[in-house]
Amino acid sequence: LRWSPWGRPGVKALVAAGVFVTTLWNLRFFLNPSKASGEDSKHREPLVILVWEWPSKQVPNVSRDVCYELYSITGCQLTTERHLLYQADVVVFPHSRLQPGRDKLPKERLPGQNWVWVSLESPSNTRALEEWNKTFNWVMTYRQDSDIFIPYGKLVPNQSATVNIPAKTNLVSWVISNYHRTQKRAEVYKNLSRYLHVNIYGKANHKPLCKDCLLSTISKSKFYLAFENSIHRDYITEKLWRNSLLAGTVPVVLGPPRANYEQFVPADSFIHVNDFGSLEELATFLKTMNSSRYRQFFAWQRRFSVKLYTDWRERICAICTAYPRLPHGRLYPDLHSWFNS
Repeated sequence: LRWSPWGRPGVKALVAAGVFVTTLWNLRFFLNPSKASGEDSKHREPLVILVWEWPSKQVPNVSRDVCYELYSITGCQLTTERHLLYQADVVVFPHSRLQPGRDKLPKERLPGQNWVWVSLESPSNTRALEEWNKTFNWVMTYRQDSDIFIPYGKLVPNQSATVNIPAKTNLVSWVISNYHRTQKRAEVYKNLSRYLHVNIYGKANHKPLCKDCLLSTISKSKFYLAFENSIHRDYITEKLWRNSLLAGTVPVVLGPPRANYEQFVPADSFIHVNDFGSLEELATFLKTMNSSRYRQFFAWQRRFSVKLYTDWRERICAICTAYPRLPHGRLYPDLHSWFNS
């Protein structure tokens, strides 16, 4: 071994100095954790979602950590308090609540803040989109190509392997509140009713059903007219999910093409109006169906159950789940063209 001119005391001093510097460095982080974590700390902060105006008339209490308590979504803070605008990462604007004129919106968008346009209505029932061009970063609709996709319902895996078909006392039913002769569904109903009887409920026929009466009444029918108020891509509403599949009836659908429906539900779970050359053929098919063929429409129940999306809190909490993969800094230049495509 060669003798070192520094000797052992010098080595001990160096070690002691190293320990001292390391201690100071760690102590700095302990006393100021926000700087220690840097971007990781910022990422761990709750994502603040400000709903500029709640989509439904009844505004729920969102002061608690509702996303975690109700849906096990962590790091997501919902608020309706507009004074928190400057803390919000995302601001949600339901189209049904948008007032004409940009003066109803915040005066400015903060750097890094993203605005979301929300609608569950079809393009046929959505007005004045042109004035919102270059306003929103993301869209949140029933369309599958939305930034945040919020369907009316879906089928979720279910291993029960059972089929439950309620007892039937009539052939066809339909619940309709807003009946307009110019709608496609009104025309189809009028012609179909020439060949079979349809039990009609709802405000349009002065037979409204209470909330708790709806499913029990519809379930007594073998078939339900799941007719959408307008025909657009992916516009498949509670008429299919709740009034038909959940109620335990076979949906006779009028809406987008069959192939579009099959992106959501099995091909053998519904009847499409367009499957037939005429409404007379459709009526004959419904009236002459035997019990064995009828049961085949419920085969999906062995593998799936229906999940409805009815709570706006769940829909808005979904923004936090989608947030990491969403494009930032983009604006929709022509919202009308996108939604009507």
